[in-house]
Amino acid sequence: MANEGKAEKRRENSNTEILKTGEQPFRPSLAASLIIVGYLIISMAAAIFYLDQKLHVTMLTAFGVAVLVLTIEKCPYSKVEEAILEGSKLAVPTILILYSIGCLMGAWIASGTVPMIIYWGLKLINPSIFLVTACLACVITSLATGSSWSTIGTVGVALIGVGMGLEINPAMTAGAIVSGAAFGDKMSPLSDTTNVAPAVAEGDLFDHIKAMVYTAGPGIVIALVAFFVLGMKHGGSADTETVSAILAALESQFHLNIITLIPPVLVIALAVMKKPALPTLLISGIVAAAIAIFMQGETLPSIANIMENGYVSETGFADIDSLLSRGGLFSMNYTSSLTIIVMVYGSLLEKLGVLEVVLEKLKVLTRTVGSLVCTTVVTAILVNLITASQYMSIVLPGRMFVSEYKKKDMLPQTLSRTLEDSGTVTSLLIPWNLCGSFASTTLGVSCIAYLPFSVFNWIVPIIAIIYGFTGKFQWKTGEIPSRKTYRPIEKSE
Repeated sequence: MANEGKAEKRRENSNTEILKTGEQPFRPSLAASLIIVGYLIISMAAAIFYLDQKLHVTMLTAFGVAVLVLTIEKCPYSKVEEAILEGSKLAVPTILILYSIGCLMGAWIASGTVPMIIYWGLKLINPSIFLVTACLACVITSLATGSSWSTIGTVGVALIGVGMGLEINPAMTAGAIVSGAAFGDKMSPLSDTTNVAPAVAEGDLFDHIKAMVYTAGPGIVIALVAFFVLGMKHGGSADTETVSAILAALESQFHLNIITLIPPVLVIALAVMKKPALPTLLISGIVAAAIAIFMQGETLPSIANIMENGYVSETGFADIDSLLSRGGLFSMNYTSSLTIIVMVYGSLLEKLGVLEVVLEKLKVLTRTVGSLVCTTVVTAILVNLITASQYMSIVLPGRMFVSEYKKKDMLPQTLSRTLEDSGTVTSLLIPWNLCGSFASTTLGVSCIAYLPFSVFNWIVPIIAIIYGFTGKFQWKTGEIPSRKTYRPIEKSE
């Protein structure tokens, strides 16, 4: 949230400079904006569904097309450079967190933390209820940490291993992990998106969280029911001999005891104490490295190599070795390099008005409360698709539609909730979105594969739209107690 606030101040300062110098802000035509946006969506769809191509070149080409079109539109290249610098600045904190998670994953595996979770998961969890258990574990972790990324990169990796041992479809396991992580991230007061949404909507944090219960609550219940049914039908056979052999292999390679659980407990404790994400991840990684040295027999050079290049497992089981042979700073290069391109591209479209020109046309669809909510949901998803940024999917539609919610005398939490019901949860389902790219790379399952099973992530936007058109939980000023409103509540004499 702090990074988003700094970005907003920079944009405000930029606007002030324009007023001082008398320079007219650049504004592209609708046709040019549609060409830029259309090329991105079509090229990304082609790369994923037909060409089976990596996203970096496609995204970089889309950036080149955008610069070319804007140049034809007489946009000064100095403004393009400003947008590039702005996007680069916003990308740096994200990249540092990604690299920290990579180091953390390697250290957690080497210390025995991930093997410990897999070991007891295989011993205690019934295959038929594994998907429900996995989802709930990620709900709790994400609520405590306020981060879907940290949850997926730590507990999520371990749960993928448990699922493999229980012979459960990895796409189903990934769907349960992503659903649980998204719910916790959406509802936790520690989450950055949970703080950004009410700030953009000019509302109150706790009013916002209370309002989300009405969409996220039914959403997670539906998801858990779906995972229960899937578990009963496709929960895997959990061959006893195979599980026993995996357990024996883990015991032979790692010293498994309660000390190996200190790193995840530390992450949760520091998150609850509201410590920043970056130092929290680094501290947990350092503690895990120490455990790996003193308990698992690693040396200082070997653990340094693991945190840089990843852990290499030699249990003798291909699936488990494939799962545990991961982590390391370099494992995040794919997502980190995509982050730079995506953030620069998104900054270009926002700073030079491309998105504003396109999205303004959607305002004509907001005549009723139902159409306003539906348009907000669709717009947030479109911004997620176009900019590949979860934050922009909250900030841009929020800034654009706040005046419409004010006109209809709605409470701020109706807007902030709708932004999270669409922008936050769908970001994990889009392959070229930073969240989707991170989840698929970390879990080893493509977004397209786990999308059908990420029930919470696609059911919540549907619930939001249904509520909008039925008028359910679409509060106006004075209908329910609210810490903040768009207009003063008239007190009766």
